[in-house]
Amino acid sequence: MENLKKIQDENLQGKVVLVRVDHNVVKKGKIKDTYRIDSSIPTIKYILEKGGKPVLMTHVGRPKDKKTGFITVSEETSVKPVIEYLKSILNLKIETIDFDVEKAETISDLIDTNKKLTNLKNGISDILYLPNTRWFYGEEDKGDLREKFSKDLASLSDIFVNDAFGSWQPHASTVGVAKILPAFAGLLMQKEIENLHRVLEPTRPMTAVVAGSKFDTKIGPLNSLLEKADYLIIGGVIYNAYLCAKYGFKIKGITEEDIKDAHKFVKLTEKYPQKLIELPYIIESDFLEKKEKGHYRTHNIYELKADAQLNYVLDVDAKSFMNKEVKKALMNAKTIFVNAVMGYTPNFSEGTIALDMMLDKNVGANKFLGGGDTLQEFKNLLPDIYEDAL
Repeated sequence: MENLKKIQDENLQGKVVLVRVDHNVVKKGKIKDTYRIDSSIPTIKYILEKGGKPVLMTHVGRPKDKKTGFITVSEETSVKPVIEYLKSILNLKIETIDFDVEKAETISDLIDTNKKLTNLKNGISDILYLPNTRWFYGEEDKGDLREKFSKDLASLSDIFVNDAFGSWQPHASTVGVAKILPAFAGLLMQKEIENLHRVLEPTRPMTAVVAGSKFDTKIGPLNSLLEKADYLIIGGVIYNAYLCAKYGFKIKGITEEDIKDAHKFVKLTEKYPQKLIELPYIIESDFLEKKEKGHYRTHNIYELKADAQLNYVLDVDAKSFMNKEVKKALMNAKTIFVNAVMGYTPNFSEGTIALDMMLDKNVGANKFLGGGDTLQEFKNLLPDIYEDAL
């Protein structure tokens, strides 16, 4: 933290401040949970109070098709619901830029960019909110388009503030702009880094619980946690891939690419034989999008044959958390880090509820819950415990 350039170190008076926030909370055009927006409010208010002119930007969803590379621009991944929410709680004039699909390469080519920026500078508006950064091909590009988009974003402002700790991908709106403009950490970013320090140098024993839908995005953090934590529990699709790699199961929906990555992870776990704690009971469903009686069942992974062929594995059974080793790892921990939703929501939530209830019972541990889905499902499934935890 000593070498971190903080927003408090800069004179903001009269300056246009480009702020990368993590407002990726819109699902199918509606906000599921406002927590991440609310967490960014102190930074936004600080900029305004110090005379700055905030230009906000975030990504929303995954509008880019990984196979074709085509980006779909729609209301489902628009920032408009976020803008409306901010207007309602801040009582400020917030403008955005009309998005022209035919000119999606740069910000400056869009309709009314210069006018909206002038309005911000002259005090006609209080905040300018850019369209979804992932609507632009340069955001996730690794070549010339990324460099062009980074420069285009930087041209809008005087300084850059990163307040999006959860948006760790090295994209144009996070890393690219920071290489061009004077860059500072926002108030939320500073808070998250302080908490990260408590995870990296934890009170032991430490247990980490991680789930996710893709092994390739988790392999780095998983390897690191396996080295640093005393115990590691995994769930979701990455756990399914792990089971396929270690036990030879065939699980519907698990790709060969995921299994290949999982094999590397399994090899690493052999160096730490006592650290990875397996959840013994998994729930298999015949259907992906619904939970229908008679079409889902629980399996004990230690009783399945090596060549077992399963349909969709969408959750872990709650009794997994009554397992002696699992219970010990969670109840004896002094530090617990969680980035996990165990089931495929909204129909499969048994494992997530069991996990969150056990976390609540360990009253002596320092607990760090990260990730939008983790917090959203905690709030949706166990609202009373969630409110007490805030």
